[in-house]
Amino acid sequence: MTAVLDGLRADGHQAYVVGGSLRDLLLDRQPADWDVATDALPAQVTARFPGSHEVARFGTVLIPGAAGQDEVEVTTFRRDHRYGDHRRPDHVTFTRSLTQDLARRDFTINAMALGPEGLVDPHGGRADLARRLVRAVGDPAVRFDEDALRLLRAVRLAAVLGFELEAATRRAIRDAAPLLRHVSAERRGRELKRLLAANPPSRGLRLLDETGLLQVLSPELAAQRGVAQAKVPGDDLWAHTLRTVDAAAMLAPGDETLLLAALLHDIGKPSTQAEGHFHGHEVAGAALAARWLRGLGLPRREIDPVALLVRWHMFHYEPRWSDAAVRRFIRRVGRTALPRLLLLRRADAIGSGEVPERDPTAELQARAAAQLDAHVPLSLADLAVDGDDLRLELGLPPGPAMGRLLGRLLASVLADPSRNTQATLLADARAWTSTT
Repeated sequence: MTAVLDGLRADGHQAYVVGGSLRDLLLDRQPADWDVATDALPAQVTARFPGSHEVARFGTVLIPGAAGQDEVEVTTFRRDHRYGDHRRPDHVTFTRSLTQDLARRDFTINAMALGPEGLVDPHGGRADLARRLVRAVGDPAVRFDEDALRLLRAVRLAAVLGFELEAATRRAIRDAAPLLRHVSAERRGRELKRLLAANPPSRGLRLLDETGLLQVLSPELAAQRGVAQAKVPGDDLWAHTLRTVDAAAMLAPGDETLLLAALLHDIGKPSTQAEGHFHGHEVAGAALAARWLRGLGLPRREIDPVALLVRWHMFHYEPRWSDAAVRRFIRRVGRTALPRLLLLRRADAIGSGEVPERDPTAELQARAAAQLDAHVPLSLADLAVDGDDLRLELGLPPGPAMGRLLGRLLASVLADPSRNTQATLLADARAWTSTT
């Protein structure tokens, strides 16, 4: 980053560290990336730094970092003009004025610059850092009308930094909450996942609710407010969800899949509520969770594991389960999902106000681990025979009948893994096909 600043200044240009990178430096946090603002035009920047390229039509150039160094985003000073879609300016004007560039930015703590003359802070960002405030630059209503993504950014910054929303900024977010619909699904999903990285994640989720953004982002989650939970006195379903998410973050820090599952594990309860019960809420919840995550632009490889956890989080284990029952359980939920499912159950218990003397999932976890360590057959791929064997030995053509037969063979070895030999399974297959 220093090389970029020095290179631009050597060519006679202004160059400043700006944005989130400067904010994090002032907070003694490691910047996630580096942002530089300059009066150099994009073509001048790309000419100065081989390998760089312009990444946006608004004057941003990406400069790859040297070995072991972060890449740097360099943006030309600019003024923005009219945001017709509530997301991006219709056009921009490049300028040589740093002050004009800082005036277009979102929040005061992001509207500072560090250059040879020291800190440039026309909007009081340094003071807001000290007061731990997220405050919009200028008129907050204008800032959010320009770019509706700033609504989520404000809440995410407050949550991750442990700051408060300045009063006028908070009111403006609530007034502008419906504009969130102008933000793409992918950007909403990205901000939500970054918000869940707060410590604790409930801080950001509460702010979403208090500012009215939750109702726009997820009416299904907002519907949890006021739904009675016979768990912690005085709490509703939303409070239970928040505690469960915090517990999940404590049990497995940084596990995004588990955090999303904890957030959504009871999303099906409001729609299934009847006479104080929520029958089948895990099934309804899995479908709702998958649909909502698709609506946030998440790929299927991220959605399916979350929906699976929501679907099976109500499992009921008893010590009297046989080993065969444990194997069937692993088969049903999947060996990959099992560790997270047990963590979700623990987080759910903590979120329900339960503080057991010992981990209620520990026994099941130990028994499942013993089965996995024994390499017991749990799937069709683990069988000692396959479809080709049945076709060659029994003359059975591919089709539904073969699928049913393989399923029956798998059920037999789940009950008794010692039966998983080719001779035994082919003998069983012959016997069963001869009686049908």
